[in-house]
Amino acid sequence: MRSEIVSIGTEILMGQITDTNASWIAQQLPALGIDLYWVSAVGDNLGRLREVLARGLERSDLVICTGGLGPTEDDLTREAIAAVLGEDIVQDPQLESDLRAHFARRGNPMPERNLKQATRTASTTALPNPRGTAPGWWSERDGHVIVAMPGVPHEMRYMWETQVVPRLSSRLGDVIIHSRLLKVIGLGESAAEERIRHLLHTDNPTVGTYAKEDGIHLRLTAKAASLEEAKSMVEDLENRIRAELGIHVYGVDDERLEGIVGQLLMARQLTLATMESCTGGLVANVITNEPGSSAYFKGGLVTYSNQAKIDFGVPAAVIEQHGAVSCETALEMATAARQRMSASVGLSVTGVAGPSELEGKPPGTVHLGIDVEGQRRAISASYPVVRVQMKRLTMLAALDLLRRTLLGAEKM
Repeated sequence: MRSEIVSIGTEILMGQITDTNASWIAQQLPALGIDLYWVSAVGDNLGRLREVLARGLERSDLVICTGGLGPTEDDLTREAIAAVLGEDIVQDPQLESDLRAHFARRGNPMPERNLKQATRTASTTALPNPRGTAPGWWSERDGHVIVAMPGVPHEMRYMWETQVVPRLSSRLGDVIIHSRLLKVIGLGESAAEERIRHLLHTDNPTVGTYAKEDGIHLRLTAKAASLEEAKSMVEDLENRIRAELGIHVYGVDDERLEGIVGQLLMARQLTLATMESCTGGLVANVITNEPGSSAYFKGGLVTYSNQAKIDFGVPAAVIEQHGAVSCETALEMATAARQRMSASVGLSVTGVAGPSELEGKPPGTVHLGIDVEGQRRAISASYPVVRVQMKRLTMLAALDLLRRTLLGAEKM
């Protein structure tokens, strides 16, 4: 099945918002065995939108639209689809009833302009949207499908998973497609591909590599006559990849690095405290994003100045001799955090976020420290990138150091 994605909204073209919907949908299509050929963005202009959709119906089996389903005059997706289909837009009493009930449950009167969202064409099936006011549209012509979903990401994703995917699956035949995502850290995309290059050039199962904010993602996908056979093919490929990448594989599917380290701390009945300088509390923030983190996270200290480090237990002599940005100071920070918070593990970060040098050390210089019940280790890294990206990469490196240490992969 050939597909294309159309992102609708002038705000996308003007750069006022980032189109995350198209990239998210693109990641979902391989697992369904759907080929993506084109991605377009078009503003809130009826003529141009109609042109894009008409071209999409001619060249693609499936046109996936996001945005333009609101109640205002510049929300024109419905009008464009109706024009392409050559059908009139009519009011749907059931959609109107559902919409009025949606507002009533929230104790608000429904603005009459929202009636625009309670419409469809004769051949269109409305897709329920319990998370918002805009139903989606499933429209067909001559075996080609236009799917229109809201632009709000959490509404779109819910509609895709609960309404669109089941309808698509029924049209894809008897072939079973199974995917698994492996998450890799500590290797760049090219380095990861180099290690598994002999596994990349197969038609079934396949491996796709993607650089993401939390590392490198490897999507393994197999097609087979049964789910069991497809799972077996993916499992065999996964085992071969793990043999090549080893400790660099940190999680699968929806697992997150902060969740992995939380599980390891819980399993070992250990508690954690942090002391951060250049990351400004980002490590603690991410750790506490994980539900249940209060069971193992004692707290975090942000010691941005040298005096703050000293006040919380880092010896002044160490900073004077080695500098605040040093392995020696990172070790003392980890120990101070562990002792001050009465935790089992102390984790620390110090570095130069830039853009200027600090203590004669270039931007991107990072030192990480860890203290596990008195056993200490420090490592150094360099992330010569812009400030915000450097902070995120440093945070990931700190969590990965903790993960590797808890797994026994790093010698203390």
